[in-house]
Amino acid sequence: MTTGPATPSPAWEARSAALWAAFDDHEPAAFRALVQGLVDELPRGHPLIAFELACANDSTGRPDRAAPLYRTALAGGLDPYRERRAHIQLASTLRNLGELAESIALLRAERAKDPAGLDDATRGLADAVDAVLALALTDAGREREAVALAVGALARHLPRYNRSMAAYAAALVAPEPGPH
Repeated sequence: MTTGPATPSPAWEARSAALWAAFDDHEPAAFRALVQGLVDELPRGHPLIAFELACANDSTGRPDRAAPLYRTALAGGLDPYRERRAHIQLASTLRNLGELAESIALLRAERAKDPAGLDDATRGLADAVDAVLALALTDAGREREAVALAVGALARHLPRYNRSMAAYAAALVAPEPGPH
């Protein structure tokens, strides 16, 4: 697993969480400025600077600015949870920019990670990986595969019918039987 520089203080993390919780209370430019002020407190070159700025740009409708920042954050090393978030968010951004093949490849790589090597919070993002992958597959014209992913992810959370919904999801992408 990748680990980055020292984790910011719990107080910094709390202020970051509070800022993101109040996202809807700010105009886009003002929100980006608040995030900039927050990351200015981090040591120069800390990967969270690029990550937080990528998130802020992405969330305020500037995916073209977010994509290179996500790449910088990933190259700098993030904790496993933020690394997975960065992959999901970069893939979503790439999807929005029309870079479907790269988006799908990033998400397939995330799905291929051994869940046993992930902590609970990071493993908990699996359905987000599937949701964004389903959107990218839909944009790529692969709707049956997208629906299979979405139904498969949903099946894990249903109070009943889990097994049958998982089987229906698998059947959506099963090869058609050929002539005998």
